[in-house]
Amino acid sequence: MSAIHPTALVDPRAKLAAGVRVGPYSVIDGDVEIGEGTTIGAHCVVTGHTVIGRENRIFHFCSIGEANQDKKYQGEPTRLSIGDRNTIREYCSLNRGTAQDRGETTVGNDNWIMAYCHIAHDCVVGNHTVFANNATLAGHVWIGDHTVLGGFTGVHQFVRVGAHVMAGVSSVVLQDVPTYVTVAGHPCAPHGINSEGLKRRGFTPDAIAAIKRAYKTLYKSGLSFAEAKAELERQAAESPEVKALADFLATSTRGIVR
Repeated sequence: MSAIHPTALVDPRAKLAAGVRVGPYSVIDGDVEIGEGTTIGAHCVVTGHTVIGRENRIFHFCSIGEANQDKKYQGEPTRLSIGDRNTIREYCSLNRGTAQDRGETTVGNDNWIMAYCHIAHDCVVGNHTVFANNATLAGHVWIGDHTVLGGFTGVHQFVRVGAHVMAGVSSVVLQDVPTYVTVAGHPCAPHGINSEGLKRRGFTPDAIAAIKRAYKTLYKSGLSFAEAKAELERQAAESPEVKALADFLATSTRGIVR
């Protein structure tokens, strides 16, 4: 059985699985689906075509699935999809997508999203990410797995951030950030690879050495971007970790942080 506080307003059309808890004064609209074991705190609003998976913890005063902040939006039935085991702390806002893009904002599994964060329309957030307080994504942003955004980091619309990236506090991210890279600043600049994070996730010394060599090729060799990409393709033949970096660069359309 779901445990719904008597002051909460839950539309009878909403689909709440077993073990869902809804706190005081929260509002759950009719097009919402919430998976087993998820907890919604007090004074939250969950609206729109929103699907939330299993065992999420959504803390107090969050706005989940509200209409996007795009002036072109005309009320189309776009979506927000949240996976499993995410922690979403107080005062976060996650907006649903737009008809002009993929029509859906997507958050994966096992993410740790701290207070006052904002995830705008049509963003794609991977798995095992950490967003420190007040991290903000503009529309159409893509965030790779295991990425960490420091507090007050802002990511420009249409930017792609690769997996295992670390962005320092108050970073302003205006261009794509390649896989494995550590960035900081306003606008942000590269400061090596995220070695410590890679070690924690079980990357071998040989894999980390290959990634460091790839970083030097991209940023320290004096090669043009096209030349560096070609050299990384050669290195990728011997290292699946470098291949992940080369594949990211092949899809970048905004240019990368330099």
